[in-house]
Amino acid sequence: MNLRPYGDTALLLDCESLDEAQSWFAALHDQAEAVLGARTVLLRGDPGTLWSLVDQTRPADSVALPGQPEIEVPVTYDGADLGDVARLTGLSVDEVVEAHTGTPWTVAFGGFAPGFSYLVGGDPRLHVPRRESPRARVPAGSVGVAGEFSGVYPRQSPGGWQLVGHTELAMWDTGREPPALLVAGMAVRFVAR
Repeated sequence: MNLRPYGDTALLLDCESLDEAQSWFAALHDQAEAVLGARTVLLRGDPGTLWSLVDQTRPADSVALPGQPEIEVPVTYDGADLGDVARLTGLSVDEVVEAHTGTPWTVAFGGFAPGFSYLVGGDPRLHVPRRESPRARVPAGSVGVAGEFSGVYPRQSPGGWQLVGHTELAMWDTGREPPALLVAGMAVRFVAR
């Protein structure tokens, strides 16, 4: 892990992998304002204090954050790419649904759009590539997979993930605190409806 200044009031931990970044985030999130990225952790505060904090801290053994609830996301598995995901994985459509719902996922980090969370830790048989040609419009609530990740589109937007279903849950609501339904370290279980 490389540690470097990030402006006058922050430090950036540049990690080798998502797992390493998650371990540092789990160790530091309750001691400093921390934002988790794909391979980084941004710490905000007095840089001198943050340098000392990182120097005295070791990455956590577990990336799950204690006290975070498990969120159930009800999904109608009717996505436009469900058949393609089955073909790419060698599974039947029913087996794709079972794989997606059979293992809890963990929110790794947010990005792309407000309320979009990258989920990891699902069934490795679902690791599929992004679509060769992205869609100009993916409806809000669409549930997709790409690479090691799964996620739910919080609003209509372009996107290139393989769509397996949709949910009615709002991923982003400015009237809620926090506005994002899914936050880093939270466990997520997809439930077929």
